[in-house]
Amino acid sequence: MEWWIVYLLMGLFVGFFAGLLGIGGGLILVTLLVYLFTVQGFPGDRILHMALGTSITSIVFTSISSLLAHHEHGAVRWDIVRSAVPGLIVGTLLGTLVADRLESKYLAVFFVIFVYYSAVRMFVNARPKPSRQLPGPLGLTIASLFIGILSALVGVGGGVMTIPMMSMCNVPMRNAIGTSAALGLPIALAGSAGFIATGLGKDHLPAFSMGYVYLPALIGIVVGTLVTVPSGARVAHRMPVTTLKKIFAAILFVLATRMLWTLF
Repeated sequence: MEWWIVYLLMGLFVGFFAGLLGIGGGLILVTLLVYLFTVQGFPGDRILHMALGTSITSIVFTSISSLLAHHEHGAVRWDIVRSAVPGLIVGTLLGTLVADRLESKYLAVFFVIFVYYSAVRMFVNARPKPSRQLPGPLGLTIASLFIGILSALVGVGGGVMTIPMMSMCNVPMRNAIGTSAALGLPIALAGSAGFIATGLGKDHLPAFSMGYVYLPALIGIVVGTLVTVPSGARVAHRMPVTTLKKIFAAILFVLATRMLWTLF
């Protein structure tokens, strides 16, 4: 029972920061899950895979509420979503296959490098300058394919990649954020299906696992995030988000370094 409470508290914490900053929830979720799964004595060679699978599956539930909220405000560019979805689904499924075949230490190094990159961008508040237009259907499909692969390998909904890409292509920030929320759903659905399928039949996974998705953690996280995401979004309008981003980036950097140390 104590672990259910811990996962619920983690969901409350991650949900608040995800609502506050709009991005980064999946990254911190994976690092925390790796630590908790290690403490619980889960198989060391599959801990990161389970953290990725559980994280990306939780995004299925949180992205739906976010998508609906942005759609009501007319912030979703559905033309971009329609063009990007096929590439995102194929790329995310490919990413789960690649993750399944990678040893934890190589997957961990890739994840930590990505977290360091994201944390630095967040710390310096990097904002790409609008310098081009959105690519055509073929270019958007190729870009979506790579975004899907990366999203699966780091267990996120893709916002840390899709928002800068759309901003660079002259999509207004309001629409970039709303459209990113919509793009997170196909990534999460494909990632969830992929991590469940690739994890089925693996030896020594803990009870209550569905492939690489650990259900007690998933339930606690989803309940927690649904409670605190709206609160984080409200606070974002009252506090200096730039300063909070720097604090969050520092936390990400420390947690990712600790995760790497734990896995090795």
